[in-house]
Amino acid sequence: MAQQRVDTSFRSRSKLVARRLSRSTFALFGLGIVMVLLLTAAFAPFIAPFEPTNQHYDALKQPPSLEHPFGTDTYGRDIFSRIVFGARYTVFLGIVIVGIQMIIGVSLGLIAGYYGGWMESAIMRLVDISLSIPAIVLALAIAGMLGGGLIPLVVAVSLVGWRGFARLVRGDVKSVMEEEYIESARAAGATDLRILARHILPNAASSIIVYTTLTIPTVILWSAALSFLGMGVQPPKPEWGALIAAGRGEIADAWWIATFPGLAIMLIVIGFNALGDGLRDALDPKQSQ
Repeated sequence: MAQQRVDTSFRSRSKLVARRLSRSTFALFGLGIVMVLLLTAAFAPFIAPFEPTNQHYDALKQPPSLEHPFGTDTYGRDIFSRIVFGARYTVFLGIVIVGIQMIIGVSLGLIAGYYGGWMESAIMRLVDISLSIPAIVLALAIAGMLGGGLIPLVVAVSLVGWRGFARLVRGDVKSVMEEEYIESARAAGATDLRILARHILPNAASSIIVYTTLTIPTVILWSAALSFLGMGVQPPKPEWGALIAAGRGEIADAWWIATFPGLAIMLIVIGFNALGDGLRDALDPKQSQ
């Protein structure tokens, strides 16, 4: 019976959030962009008219046309096809890196907030020290030490971004620890793990969901920046930051090489931010029905 009440409450809450989200045109716009990104990544071979690495020496640096909607690059590769396949790197990096950040940050935040004492002090001092270094500088240093490439990029950005999750979750845990149901659970003999999983973590879920959605565009920008600087995904792989780097020297006579990948990054960042803002408002308990 208790489980049925929980399920009913969850369904009611989900319907309420969906109804609030559907009222926000900007949030729906962001959701649409995110869905287009996911579909593009999933069906890239069917959407792209050319293979992303195929070189066409009879079509070097051609401007946008019916055959090549976004033009071609210095090696005659179709820019539109490279952007389409580059969506796969964007989705992969966004999901994997944010997932790693969330696992590390949420775990440390739960430990710091729940146990307190020296464990909290040690974790939060580590967060404070790492926050004193600009994020992109720290990520660039880590990626450089690891030699650059896809895996070093994932490791570098993951080791930088967990700090926000830790601070967020630690604050949520602190606000919940004084509630009577936590003391009741302890009195009933519940283990620490059960209390964290069944009583504390669900209360932080809304904050984590919103923060995750708003973190993905940051991860996309950092990943593109590291690839642009040569410390991330390496050519000829069609990662968007690497595409911009390849076209930066051609702006004067082939503006489309760098412009369209840059516009793709801008659109995706706007989409995730719009969706994140909408989720934040929809999950806010102070909002009206």
